[in-house]
Amino acid sequence: MGRMTLSYFEETPATPWSAGPGQQPQPEERPAREPAFNAPWTAVALAAVIAGGYAIQTLLPQEAVLNAFAFSPAGLAAGQWPTLITALFLHGGWPHALMNAAFALAFGTPVARFFGLKLQGALAFFAFYLATGVLSNLGYAALHWGGTGALVGASGAVSGLMGAAARLIGGRGRIGPLLSPPVVGMGASWIAINVAIGVFGSSLLPGTGGAGVAWEAHLAGFAAGVLIITPFAWLAPKE
Repeated sequence: MGRMTLSYFEETPATPWSAGPGQQPQPEERPAREPAFNAPWTAVALAAVIAGGYAIQTLLPQEAVLNAFAFSPAGLAAGQWPTLITALFLHGGWPHALMNAAFALAFGTPVARFFGLKLQGALAFFAFYLATGVLSNLGYAALHWGGTGALVGASGAVSGLMGAAARLIGGRGRIGPLLSPPVVGMGASWIAINVAIGVFGSSLLPGTGGAGVAWEAHLAGFAAGVLIITPFAWLAPKE
């Protein structure tokens, strides 16, 4: 039987040029670099709207803005339905706004990719965001009907993005089961954090400045995101 020679390692050229006999030297091929920042433009736009909205708010008379656009269960009972949406674009301070913008960018990224980056997908993404925000405020109002406390901030809608992201993580980019490990794990953690806020106060949550935190709206928003991502998937463009 003839002798067999095995080669376990490929020779790596010491220079970026390699050429066999009679061949012209070719430059070494290097893998394309991943961009350092590759969030979808829709998620970036949402974060910019949250931060930019508060920047505009600081230029206006605060008391008048809050009286006109903040959400309260009593105002809803009096017919002030638009505040279900307008309150999402108001914040109590820069730490509050920037924290919500950062979380919107983080949790909005997988949701934005799921809906797609063309016009139809972008509209579906923003509609989903607003829908979860509205449902988070309605959830708060259901527990505090007639209450006069004013709510501002995008936290409920951002919690909705968190819930939807959990479903998508559980499905590896598709809509996963309602009780997938990411949904259960993220949901349990979010419940624990918000119950702790309800018991011990808002000092546990950075960026609040000592103001009250509508933790009920956070949990309602998360539940809304987990549930309504399924019907909203019909709005995603079909490839």
